[in-house]
Amino acid sequence: MIRFVLRRLAHMVPVLFGVTLITFVVVDLAPGDHFAALRMNPAFSPEFIAELEAEFGYGDPLLVRYAKWALRAIQGDLGISMAYRVDVVDLIAARALNTVILAVSSMLFTWLLAIPIGLWVALHQFSASDRILSFLSFFGMSIPNFFLAFLLMYFALETGWFPVGGSFSVHYELLGPAERILDRLHHLILPTVVLGTAGMASLMRLMRANVLEIKEAEYVRTARAKGLPERTVVGKHILRNALNPFVTLAGYELGTLLSGAALVEAVMQLQGLGSLMLEAVRSLDVFVVMGAVTMGSLLLLVGNLLADIGL
Repeated sequence: MIRFVLRRLAHMVPVLFGVTLITFVVVDLAPGDHFAALRMNPAFSPEFIAELEAEFGYGDPLLVRYAKWALRAIQGDLGISMAYRVDVVDLIAARALNTVILAVSSMLFTWLLAIPIGLWVALHQFSASDRILSFLSFFGMSIPNFFLAFLLMYFALETGWFPVGGSFSVHYELLGPAERILDRLHHLILPTVVLGTAGMASLMRLMRANVLEIKEAEYVRTARAKGLPERTVVGKHILRNALNPFVTLAGYELGTLLSGAALVEAVMQLQGLGSLMLEAVRSLDVFVVMGAVTMGSLLLLVGNLLADIGL
């Protein structure tokens, strides 16, 4: 197991190298640069702008700039944000926590609903509840996340039951510990539903298919023939075996949610990695873009590694 983990960790290195190099080249090929707006502002002298460009390495060739960034990144230094003028590591750390919280809460929401619903509809195959919930699952898989986000934001705006945008309130720092937790949970409800709906629908269908296959297995018939209670048959023989594929899916599901959270954060204006990357791309803040891409790729690779270990 240790050798397997070490081998997988070694494989992450060229993947991260390729992703970051491609990202660096794409950002460099984008028209304009972060200092274009400064050049048009008479408040900033050409000498001052030249100093900033030298500070951020804009006088060097592309591959030289990437090599300098990569060497600093290996040492944990992702550079300084051009827009915020703060350390990129600190900036990403504050935003990454919000993204991870959203992804984990969406995963819990998805699994805690998908597994029991999938089990129920499989045990009541062809019933009215099976048809209704199966239809809703297809609907949930079909509706785009961004469209559902707009619908729920409109609902929140009309009812006032939920906050519209943001990961926490503007007066968050003034709240006590318990109030902060409640404030976070209140802001998490709508994004969690948006991000978890499609995953819940697909996992429910998978759970239903697994249970339908397993409940006709020979060992299940044998357990019933022995006179075991139905609760024991379902819990010990059907449910336990139906959950085996979900152990493998756990890491991949987390990685998918982390990557899918970017769109939800951008639409719902959440303070996460997705919205940070969107702002950085718009302003061509190359070090923030590189840092966000590196962190997102690393989280995705770790999620896949955890899934493989679960095998």
